[in-house]
Amino acid sequence: MSVIDYLSEHWVMLVPLIGMSILLISDIHLERRMIRRIAATNIMLFIYSVFCYIEMYLGNQPEYSVWRTILTAVNYSLVTFILVEIIMIVYREQRVYVLIPAIINAVLCFISIPTGIVFFFDENNHFHRGTIGHIAYVVSGLYLAYLIIRVFLNKRRQKEDYPLLIFMSLTAVLCLVAPILLNDVVLHWFVATIAIDVLLYYVFLLQRFTKRDSLTRLFNRQSYYFDAEKNYGIITSVITIDMNGLKEINDNKGHVEGDTALKTLADCFWNVAQRKQRVYRIGGDEFVILCTNSSEKDVKALIERINQEVAKTPYTCSVGYAMKSEGDTIDDLYHRADVMLYEEKKRFYEKNGKDRRKR
Repeated sequence: MSVIDYLSEHWVMLVPLIGMSILLISDIHLERRMIRRIAATNIMLFIYSVFCYIEMYLGNQPEYSVWRTILTAVNYSLVTFILVEIIMIVYREQRVYVLIPAIINAVLCFISIPTGIVFFFDENNHFHRGTIGHIAYVVSGLYLAYLIIRVFLNKRRQKEDYPLLIFMSLTAVLCLVAPILLNDVVLHWFVATIAIDVLLYYVFLLQRFTKRDSLTRLFNRQSYYFDAEKNYGIITSVITIDMNGLKEINDNKGHVEGDTALKTLADCFWNVAQRKQRVYRIGGDEFVILCTNSSEKDVKALIERINQEVAKTPYTCSVGYAMKSEGDTIDDLYHRADVMLYEEKKRFYEKNGKDRRKR
């Protein structure tokens, strides 16, 4: 057992962990809580790899050592806690109750040290599973199933998010199943695979900052131009939305209240849009929805849902739309939708007797 041997066996894991740790130190995009979770996952992966290496070394010795039992209990516990951290990284709103199965698994693993209910070693230092010998795998499987199911149930996921999240889930499942089938041969797969998966997700998070508006988390102006060009062939309608009275809110209540209003409206638009209707914030109080393969009936239904959702808030907005005709460009659609929007905005201010310049 030596440092050189450890580095040789876990180099593939250490490179992404060290590289990601360096990036985290200077990260200015992610929330502090997210950075702490990724850092905690990296630390647990490193500890797991060290303990696995030592446990395997002890397993190759002719005589049994109680340290092998302790390290095995720690490793079985760490696997589930690592998966919990990944769930909390992917789903930031996740409640701490998700920890309960991992805690139960850890308690049972440590109870197994004197009782052998999960695992034990005989006098020849051979590993044996106890009555509930697969508990760590069952708990890990539940976490992975939960992760995969949440991918498809999360309404806020976009179709381009799926490949990476499915890849992460499937590789984690492979690492869970492989040791059962191939024993110790692939134990080091787990730590290397999860380290790479976490790095990939970290890159994915950073990539989202180039596509999303930092305030509302909607897609930004750059994404609008890109998607408008990329999906031109299937775009059938453009909806433009403009908040009413933002300037008045900013002047009278401050920009923090104005930001709250924008975020509230953005949530309204996002909550009612369907997968073929993508929402963008392209300016201060200006929003656009690109509708693909949508009929005028679909578009009007969306606008109705927007109006109903916004009516639940203290704010209002004006909406316009245009359906694509032969020869139309995206700019043509946007212009026609904007004309309708400003006609509605004009009626709003006339009805409320307000100065439109204070919008």
